[in-house]
Amino acid sequence: MCENPVFGKTALALHWAHRARRQFPDGQLYVDLRGYDPDQPVAAGDVLARFLRALGAAGQDVPLDVEERAAAYRTLISGRRMLILLDNAASVEQLRPLLPGTRSCVVLVTSRDSLAGLVALHGARRVELEQLPLPDAVDLLRLLIGGKVEAQPAATVALAEQCVRLPLALRIAAELVATRAGVSLTDFVVELADHRRRLDLLDTGDNRAAMPTVLSWSYDHLPPETARAFRLLGLHPGPDLDAYALAALTDTGPDHAQRLLGHLARAHLIQATGSGRHSMHDLLRAYASSRTNLTETDTERQDALTRLFDHYRAVTAAAANILYPAERHRHAPVPPATTPAPAFADPASALAWLENERANLLAAVSYTAGHGWPRHTIHLAAAMRRYLDIDGYTADALTVATIARDTAHTCADKNGEAYASHCLAVVYMRQSRSADARQHLEHADTLYQQTGDRTGQGIVSTNLGIVASRQGHYELAVRHHRHGLAIAQEIDDWFGQGRAHFTLGRVYLRQGHYELAAEHFCQSLTLTLQTGDKCCEAGTQDDLGVLHLQLGRIEESERCHLYAQRLCDEVGYTEGRAYTLTNLGNVYRELRDYNQALEYHETALALFRKIGYHDGEVRALNDTGKTLHSAGQVSSAHSYHTAALILATRIDDRYEHARAHHGLAQNHHTTGGIEQARHHQQQALALYTKLGLPAPDERRLSTPSAAPSAPHADQ
Repeated sequence: MCENPVFGKTALALHWAHRARRQFPDGQLYVDLRGYDPDQPVAAGDVLARFLRALGAAGQDVPLDVEERAAAYRTLISGRRMLILLDNAASVEQLRPLLPGTRSCVVLVTSRDSLAGLVALHGARRVELEQLPLPDAVDLLRLLIGGKVEAQPAATVALAEQCVRLPLALRIAAELVATRAGVSLTDFVVELADHRRRLDLLDTGDNRAAMPTVLSWSYDHLPPETARAFRLLGLHPGPDLDAYALAALTDTGPDHAQRLLGHLARAHLIQATGSGRHSMHDLLRAYASSRTNLTETDTERQDALTRLFDHYRAVTAAAANILYPAERHRHAPVPPATTPAPAFADPASALAWLENERANLLAAVSYTAGHGWPRHTIHLAAAMRRYLDIDGYTADALTVATIARDTAHTCADKNGEAYASHCLAVVYMRQSRSADARQHLEHADTLYQQTGDRTGQGIVSTNLGIVASRQGHYELAVRHHRHGLAIAQEIDDWFGQGRAHFTLGRVYLRQGHYELAAEHFCQSLTLTLQTGDKCCEAGTQDDLGVLHLQLGRIEESERCHLYAQRLCDEVGYTEGRAYTLTNLGNVYRELRDYNQALEYHETALALFRKIGYHDGEVRALNDTGKTLHSAGQVSSAHSYHTAALILATRIDDRYEHARAHHGLAQNHHTTGGIEQARHHQQQALALYTKLGLPAPDERRLSTPSAAPSAPHADQ
């Protein structure tokens, strides 16, 4: 079946996929389902989230419900010619949501199970992989151990049969043969035969019976420290690990752990995955786990995992503190790790660590919740929250926050449950699901009131104001923001005060109260400079630029937007950068440099779509339409305002809905469509009136020319 005798089922599938790649011009999707890991098989919902992102869906566009994810996946993949490789599947139930439902795609599944339901119900064709033919097994041994094969052909054949011609077993046996140069191949065969008779698992009639034999034989020849490292690796719940994680499991230093990883890799008991990271085959993981159950006591196993989870908790918190220093006081103190941890020289290195460890951290949150480490669950979830939010991992954020909320509720941690509920609200805010967000915020507020946590009450009130503002309830938004500000002032919370002043200024800007807006923006900047809250500082500078443009101060507006853009670049704040870009487009529209303006708008629109931020996308669509109209490209302007109208309706953004109608009215008026223009203008005026806002043409620049200037960090 295969020309190269090296492959097991996974390697064979990957090899075929590589050779067949030209038949699938739209690409390939791969996932290891870890179906034979008793603790951490990959859930179909998590796979769907991963596939949706790979297919181009932005993080915010990944639905929160598994069935909705499956529907979105099938919609995106419909008509594409792709290969879907689902490796190590446990059951038909795990696979069913991942089937694309289109004839244009091919699904290749590897499994140890016969998956009869897949054949019967979904028309799958089963391909049984038998043992390697004996000549191929001998060729593999020849490739791995060379001269001994030629010198002792009979012993080579016997060794191949003892390994039941399984590629992984052959590789491990060959490595042990190669490391004992003074021992003949015949002696190895005798030794392995004796070992095989001593094992109870050999008479199962299953090809996998060779694995315990070979693994036990190889394992018994490991140095004691290396053998212990191998056993403890079987406890790790994630897909891979680095030297620091192994150091935590083994209670050693990272340099020593790195040497242990090298020993295990050379013995083919783990495999390198790049950047100093290693993973373990599922059969090896199962064997390692069985050995640690026999060798280590319950206390020793628990201590090893506690050190690992201490490590992940402490380093995740440290990375979050580097990236978002202004928010460190909002989390419960995390005990330091008891084993060495990496140091972060800058935000970029902290972000890189989080990216590399994201799958492990998700696995740790799930495992700790289900196996008796609830404090680790709650702390890990809190430390991961901002990273998952800003980087657009909405589906992961939902999973983590839900687990944390349920865990905190079970152990009667009301503060933990309140914070997790707040995190869930942020997820729903990102999805433009304001009603769901408000429900979770109100639940969090109730819990915070019960515990007397004024810091929590303040930030919840501010976020309730944001939700109210997005729904067009501006007076209610002001009340929430003022309540949040009052609490922050009461407890001397500068971070909370800075955020509340910013959100208040944004509502007043929307209402056309420019002097009040400027006052709150300046107070926000004074506070954010003290706390180091660069995200809030960037947003405030950007909105101050919008205010200056409304007042006709074009140069000052451009300066604020460029400064905000620099801050966003420093902290990787993509959403904020997109807003600065579309606002710069508005500046250049006023300067009548329409080409530059449109370049800014289009870049902003692409960024908003990349991160799936619909509130920003609809804003950029309307801004682009307005600039195109000013440039005389009325037909194109009409298309953008129409797209904005559709999106604003879908996400219930009434302000941008009104802007879209206003833009369409201008387009029709320019082209002589008087009746259409009158219709859209009436719709726009009705919406502006309902929102309690002045229409764009009715605003008055009544703020004194000496409006306060905003402070900058370099002043």
